[in-house]
Amino acid sequence: MILLCGIPSEPPMARVLARVEQLGLPHLFFNQRHFKSAHIAYELRGGTLTGTLVLEGREYALEDIRGVYTRLMDEQLLPELRGESPGSEAHRHCARLHEVLRSWCELAPCRVVNRNRPMESNASKPYQAQLIRESGFLIPETLITNDPEQVLDFRERKGRIVFKSISGVRSIVRQLQEEDLTRLHRIRWCPVQFQEFIDGTNIRVHVVGNEVFATAITTDVTDYRYARKQGASHLEFEPVELPEELAERCVCLAATLELPLAGIDLKRDSEGRVFCFEVNPSPAFSYFEENAGQPISEAIARYLWWGAAESRNRRDDR
Repeated sequence: MILLCGIPSEPPMARVLARVEQLGLPHLFFNQRHFKSAHIAYELRGGTLTGTLVLEGREYALEDIRGVYTRLMDEQLLPELRGESPGSEAHRHCARLHEVLRSWCELAPCRVVNRNRPMESNASKPYQAQLIRESGFLIPETLITNDPEQVLDFRERKGRIVFKSISGVRSIVRQLQEEDLTRLHRIRWCPVQFQEFIDGTNIRVHVVGNEVFATAITTDVTDYRYARKQGASHLEFEPVELPEELAERCVCLAATLELPLAGIDLKRDSEGRVFCFEVNPSPAFSYFEENAGQPISEAIARYLWWGAAESRNRRDDR
């Protein structure tokens, strides 16, 4: 069976759940908000992992789970814990439950989308950029510094530059404008990543196993994810077919990062060069399903049940 972990109303999770049900695949749902009635325990003995999961009063063998899709929110923010003291039984049970669930996901022999350890590559953008370059992608010329003078020199050389966080915390990508220079001294307290601005077409590639779903995004703002906030007058999504070599390179990059599901941010410039900015290990793909009709949630459901090769063959036979 398939195990889904998270909040059922959260858009990406809701879409995967709907596809799993449409395909008639046996499944369980661990709703984080129902943590009080959930229990999990496992043991590893002689190389064999066994255990049980209790949901809504029913017990299931962990060995029967063949695929896991997890989008767990920070359990400390669950509404059911509001008003509970930090040391309460509810807090302790919730924390322990999630700790054991996450550790089981790291060890489980089934397919897990995605395991925690590989997802940590996104916690450091500079580290991930090295892995991206080693996979054969171009990356924009980058400066990471807390020295305002270096930023000014970099801007003088490149003309247009953007800045963003170097951590895994999502930040809005912005172009460095004249009005930003008056507060540039603030970076002395925290290094910031600056990159040359690449003019061209944004392409978000979702990799699911060995399937590739590419979407071209055209807009008049720097960061299409925050188009409305940045005052975009134009935002358009279009499914596109990547050249075979580029599609294969995206699959290889996701595999190198050990991510069965990955959101890869590319940009193709006027000369046809393709740059890679980063790889999102927990992409909110529902945005692209809604705006470009990409069947990503169905691919995830098929991958969880049939695996990569079988999933592609079944899709090709349809």
